[in-house]
Amino acid sequence: MIKIAPSILSADFARLGEEIARVDRAGAGMIHIDVMDGVFVPNITLGLPVVKAVRPYSALPFDVHLMIVDPWKYTAQFVQAGGDYVTFHLEAVNDPAKVIETLKEIRSLGAKAGLSIKPATPASALFPYLEYLDMIMVMTVEPGFGNQKMMPECLAKVQELRAEAEHRGFDILLAIDGGMNASTKEMVWAAGVDMAVAGSAVFGAADAAEMIRVLGGA
Repeated sequence: MIKIAPSILSADFARLGEEIARVDRAGAGMIHIDVMDGVFVPNITLGLPVVKAVRPYSALPFDVHLMIVDPWKYTAQFVQAGGDYVTFHLEAVNDPAKVIETLKEIRSLGAKAGLSIKPATPASALFPYLEYLDMIMVMTVEPGFGNQKMMPECLAKVQELRAEAEHRGFDILLAIDGGMNASTKEMVWAAGVDMAVAGSAVFGAADAAEMIRVLGGA
């Protein structure tokens, strides 16, 4: 089985707290929160006040996925707002030393540190940072919008990262984000993923609990 992290990007924003509570009861493993700034990606979603407001609706870990420029300016604030995992994009930080500094800061605040990479970025770009990581989020769509079709070729990165992490003795949660649904689930399972983000497949399902069970391989 793999964990399913419903992305609230596909939830009914008029009832966001209730929606989060609903997928919590349905068996979600984590709540995925997409933060987009309209600069790093061509979309704007939500920010700190929303994360803080919905935190009481679930005891599940919140994975805050920062798709923003200068993520280091906001990581501490998102931890304080309720983020248990804070994941930012490697492509958003040009200085390797700054990447490491930001990952260390996230951990120092008691949260789990994550990095995400776009489809065009090779898995090897993450190798220098493995010792500082608790989670890796491999994008299987171009970040910015929900309900996109999965790019299956990106799944090979999971196996590369797993092999390198195990070779070096690191225990890192390997996740994918984008296009997870009943049609793509078997490819995801075969890639050896620990967790998959799923948006419209879960929030749009008539029975969220059944969909989480199906996607998770239960």
